[in-house]
Amino acid sequence: MPFAIALSGLNAASADLGVTANNVANANTTGFKMSRAQFAEVFAVGTQSVSSSASGSGVRLSAIAQQFTQGNIDFTDNALDLAIGGEGFFVLSDGGARSYTRAGAFGVDNQGFVVNAEGARLQAYPFAGNGLFNTGTPQDLQLTIGANPPQETTRARFGINLPANAPVPANPVFDAADPSSFNHTTSVTVYDSLGSAHTATVYFIKDAAPNTWNTQVEIEGTPIAGAGQVVFNPDGSLNTPPGGLMALAPYTPGTGASDITMSLDFGNATQFGDNFGVNSLSQDGFTTGRLTGVSVDAEGVVFARFTNGQSTSLGKLALANFTNPQGLQQLGDTTWGESFQSGDALLGEAGTASFGNLQSGALEASNVDLTAQLVQMITAQRNFQANAQMISTADTVTQTVINIR
Repeated sequence: MPFAIALSGLNAASADLGVTANNVANANTTGFKMSRAQFAEVFAVGTQSVSSSASGSGVRLSAIAQQFTQGNIDFTDNALDLAIGGEGFFVLSDGGARSYTRAGAFGVDNQGFVVNAEGARLQAYPFAGNGLFNTGTPQDLQLTIGANPPQETTRARFGINLPANAPVPANPVFDAADPSSFNHTTSVTVYDSLGSAHTATVYFIKDAAPNTWNTQVEIEGTPIAGAGQVVFNPDGSLNTPPGGLMALAPYTPGTGASDITMSLDFGNATQFGDNFGVNSLSQDGFTTGRLTGVSVDAEGVVFARFTNGQSTSLGKLALANFTNPQGLQQLGDTTWGESFQSGDALLGEAGTASFGNLQSGALEASNVDLTAQLVQMITAQRNFQANAQMISTADTVTQTVINIR
């Protein structure tokens, strides 16, 4: 009997060493979650009376429990390196077979899909427009590889200050080439429907009427009809045009693009003091953009950034959680699959419910405490030696009995 009991102890200590060795081997594996060997006593029930007492029959490995504690966050320079701060798993799809991981080292394949090292595709909720996402069923996340289309200018905003004490120009006939025919001028770059840039110049001419300015507009040296008067109130605030908008006549760019039909927005214009100033100048058009990079915010929204200063939402990363994460089935390559013990996957979004936030440009390190594992290794080694000594002692006793004459 001691031989069987000690042998079960040897097997248990060997299993403990195996679990510890696996933890130590994966101390630098991104997203790895250490395991812990759990043991239970073996007791032969029903072989003795209720009043009697007997020793147990040894020990057995009852479970190898995964420990889903948070690993350290290591920062990198890759925007597609992702770490989850808190609970949740990244959702992967390999030909439709879904798996889950905490290892966020992702890249892009030759089709633009975001994948891990094994080629499984990262899942995200598709962009539905107006800042919304279709959170029904996640899909493969694919990066935009084409150009960002241009947008035609429809409004130019002028946050300017016109001097209250400006004189009427000496030359009453406007001539863009004659500075004595206008008081001040400023320019803004506007874009046609093909993304070509054009320079729009606005001239400000003080009128003889109090608080009144006339305007003239040229695009690429071509006068544009529709420019009118800008009138201010006695306190320097804008009075006319109503709402600050001055609609201009269409301009034909001559590039094959559609006519530029735009308005000038003087809503932030003022008439204070004696100095002309341009406080802000903007317009709502832009040229064609090339992809320069990808970024992911804390809520998991993936943005494509372009050379024209624009960014496009490509999707929102899907996260999964489980009622019992320790019941997940290990699939290898730091991935898990759902099982009956884990329960069904609960899909959601970063920063909501029980899901943690995402950190772009970072990876979650293994949660293995190497010092603790080395101590555990020594303990398991001592247990193995003690059980081996028990077998040696039992053998000595048995040999003594055999030698009795």
